Amino acid sequence: MTGERDLRALLHGMRPELRPGRYVYATLPAGELPPGVTPVVTVSEREGMTLVVPEAQAVAAGLPYGFVAGWITLRVHSALDAVGLTAAVSLALTDAGISCNVVAGYHHDHLFVPHARATEAVRVLEALAAESG
Repeated sequence: MTGERDLRALLHGMRPELRPGRYVYATLPAGELPPGVTPVVTVSEREGMTLVVPEAQAVAAGLPYGFVAGWITLRVHSALDAVGLTAAVSLALTDAGISCNVVAGYHHDHLFVPHARATEAVRVLEALAAESG
């Protein structure tokens, strides 16, 4: 299945979906995932493994964390080589003063924004989609 590449179509069809819950960023030495922790994102870096996990799992496992996020999925199937979606989304959120960490999956892009502003971020993205149609 080929993802969408046209920026206007991507923006108009992004359908941001706020997933329930609170997600946190944590880091561990490589290969030492605690029992009961099921990351939604992992990134291997020289310094260790970065995890994005539900906050309750981090607390239960005693993992230190600092950033509490809301998880927004852009429901449009974007091609991994599409140009401009991340930039346009980032600019709209920047204009609203909302930080954003973007993770690209094979089918969708995922945004981790400050939990306290996640609903507002969805409204910003919905406005961007409407303007792009």
